[in-house]
Amino acid sequence: MARLQLDFPENQFYFTTQLTVRITDINSGRHLANDSMISMISEARARFLYQFGIEEVSEQDTGIIVTDLATTYKREAFARDRLVFEVGLMDLNKYGGDIIFRITKAVGGELVALAKSGFVFYHFSTKQVALMPDDFRIRFPGVNSID
Repeated sequence: MARLQLDFPENQFYFTTQLTVRITDINSGRHLANDSMISMISEARARFLYQFGIEEVSEQDTGIIVTDLATTYKREAFARDRLVFEVGLMDLNKYGGDIIFRITKAVGGELVALAKSGFVFYHFSTKQVALMPDDFRIRFPGVNSID
C-alpha cells in the first residue's frame, strides 16, 4: 500500500494538456522513468501558467518557485503513450499553494499518477518569499484557501 495518499476535489482542475511519452523517457524497467515524469509535470505546469497569462518571472522580478513535489504512481506508462495532464490548484495561502495533477492515459483513461507540487511566489532580486499577486488569486476564485 502506498505510504502517501493524494486525493483531489474534482472542481479544482482548470486546465488539460497532453504529452507523449518519448523513447528517451523510458528507463531500464521499460516504462516511464521517474525523472521523465517530473519533467512532464513541469511542462504541464508551465503550459497551465502560460494558458492563464501567468509569467514564470514578472517584470517586477517575482515568479513561482516549486517548494516540494509528491507523486503517487498507479500504473506504468510506455513509449508513445499519450498522457492527459489535468492541472489545478488548491490550498492557496498568502504566499502560494499547491498545483495538482491527475495524469491519465489518453486512450482508455486509466489513471497513471497523481501529483501535488507546492509553490510560493518569490522575489528573485531580494531572494525572499513574496505575497501572492492579487491578479493571480482573482483568476481562480473557486480555489479553496487557507490563510
